[in-house]
Amino acid sequence: MTQDQQSGPQSSGETHFGFTQVPEADKVRLVRQVFESVAPRYDLMNDLMSAGVHRLWKNAMVEWLDPRGVLTVLDMAGGTGDIAFRIHDRAPEAQILVADINAAMLGQGRSRAIDQARLDRLSWACMNAESLPLPDRCVDAYTIAFGIRNVTHIEQALAEAWRVLKPGGRFLCLEFSAVSNPALAKFYDLYSFQLLPRIGQIVAQDGDSYRYLVESIRRFPNQENFAEMIRAAGFGQVKYRNLSGGIAAMHSGWRL
Repeated sequence: MTQDQQSGPQSSGETHFGFTQVPEADKVRLVRQVFESVAPRYDLMNDLMSAGVHRLWKNAMVEWLDPRGVLTVLDMAGGTGDIAFRIHDRAPEAQILVADINAAMLGQGRSRAIDQARLDRLSWACMNAESLPLPDRCVDAYTIAFGIRNVTHIEQALAEAWRVLKPGGRFLCLEFSAVSNPALAKFYDLYSFQLLPRIGQIVAQDGDSYRYLVESIRRFPNQENFAEMIRAAGFGQVKYRNLSGGIAAMHSGWRL
């Protein structure tokens, strides 16, 4: 685990926004501004940043979820619909609620759903992962891809995930993580901190937002630490799988 990925105690009333300490009350606003800025070109930038590999990671996530039949899914931080659409393809009878704190990202997803004629069994709602306006034990699966690292209080988001899941329900998270190979880690750092903000500036005219996204990855707990946080929230059978040498990882847990 690198120093940047250690999650030491935060000073009272403050949290991190990338590598910068900010008042906790400001983080939601700052994160919202980032995603409002990148929303129009979010999918294009994902392709450019990962050379399209993010699509394979999302395929792997839904493959591991293996949705079947009639079930209710909450796809949190689901914005542009990438995970929801994949679930919809595999389980056409599933009811999928796409939730995101950012209305601009939801707007992109709804537009894509209309363009692809995906109007059946998909719904959209603006929600904060830390305080979901949903009843207890109401969903069969909770998915979140590349969103939980932007939450101010990750423990609270995990507690809410556990609360809304039915007994026997599954939590599945896809997130950037800690690279295990030193040579790959060195190359990844160079690529992340030197090239990605420049690409963001050229393509999206917003290098600062992509610099934050890179920094937020480095501040996120590594695979083992995040798995322990999931267990602490009450989940059982917690497992993770690395993708692309740990650049990303999937974490799974069950409400038993």
